[in-house]
Amino acid sequence: MSRPVSVALLGSTGSIGTQAIDVLRGQTDSYRVVALGAGRSVDQLVRQAEELRPDVVAIADVDAAKGVEERLPTGTEVLVGPRALAMAATTADVVLNAVVGFAGLGVTLSAITAGRRLALANKESLIAAGPVVAAALAAHPNAELVPVDSEHSAIHQCLRSGHPQREVSRLLLTASGGPFRGRSTRDLRNVGIEDALAHPTWKMGPKITVDSSTLMNKGLEVIEAHELFGIDYDRIEVVVHPQSIVHSMVEFHDGSTVAQLSRPDMRLPIGYALAWPRRLPDAYGRIDWAALGRLDFEPPDLEAFPCLGLAFEAGRIGGTAPAWLNAANEVAVEAFLAGQISWLSIADLLKRVLGRHDGGAATTAADIIEADAHARARARQELQQCAL
Repeated sequence: MSRPVSVALLGSTGSIGTQAIDVLRGQTDSYRVVALGAGRSVDQLVRQAEELRPDVVAIADVDAAKGVEERLPTGTEVLVGPRALAMAATTADVVLNAVVGFAGLGVTLSAITAGRRLALANKESLIAAGPVVAAALAAHPNAELVPVDSEHSAIHQCLRSGHPQREVSRLLLTASGGPFRGRSTRDLRNVGIEDALAHPTWKMGPKITVDSSTLMNKGLEVIEAHELFGIDYDRIEVVVHPQSIVHSMVEFHDGSTVAQLSRPDMRLPIGYALAWPRRLPDAYGRIDWAALGRLDFEPPDLEAFPCLGLAFEAGRIGGTAPAWLNAANEVAVEAFLAGQISWLSIADLLKRVLGRHDGGAATTAADIIEADAHARARARQELQQCAL
């Protein structure tokens, strides 16, 4: 009997991480979690370690890590500090990067350079540093990248039969429309934090849920799709599909469209990425076709949701523009969740920051880190003009 596949779950205390643990609970003969990692959610991380008995636990926040070692199972190694999560990414056959935000870039690059299979749920790695990640993959051909986002997992599944890129006419990313679908700009003037967090379909963390409400999440996914599949922006489209049953589609030159459908359940794309190129035997998101009813599609409203158009703009500018947009968005969403700016001010801030982009190239990881820092500084300056 072959040994179990070793798995590192980094960002294990978030929505994707906890659902990955749920998936792996049913696969204990085939998979073993050897590393867990989080930023600062220490109590939950300790509970996970008590259940899964990993070899390594990584904690990014030095202060949060104080006193943790004696609370962990005997023999568990503790890694602490800004590089802890990236170091843990070298410990397993498969690395799930579910770290939130730009902080996940180090995990992505570490897993690739170590030649691991990277199950990527941290879209910011590709958005901010797509060219750098592509160069790392080219330099380490033993590494694999399998996307976890439901939309990119859907496209990955549609293309897995080996259709060459030259046969692809369009990628169609579906969007639920979020909690504010159908509302005009006037209707959105006074929406609050709880309104933005009330997603009608998916249960996600607060940052990505706010991104879904602005359609920035879909815009970031457009950039990610470009980086993952090498399709230019003129051949990537977004269509609003409120039922979230069709997760994305690929249209070919002969007019045929291939789609991946399932009930909205993130355990399906998580399991797909962990098991690639196989499929797990557990069925998540199975559809009752007789009870399905209807599937609706409509174009996005770019006037009410300008963040989507800003993402296309940043992607077409290229270089470090996507990194600038991503950094500014993280600052803006944090400010919104803290009650410092209104929902509509998120897009206003992003537009101003993107307008200040310095035209920098994205050649090295250092370029991306510098661009991220500059964009965050500019965004915090612009916050003064957006404040409530």
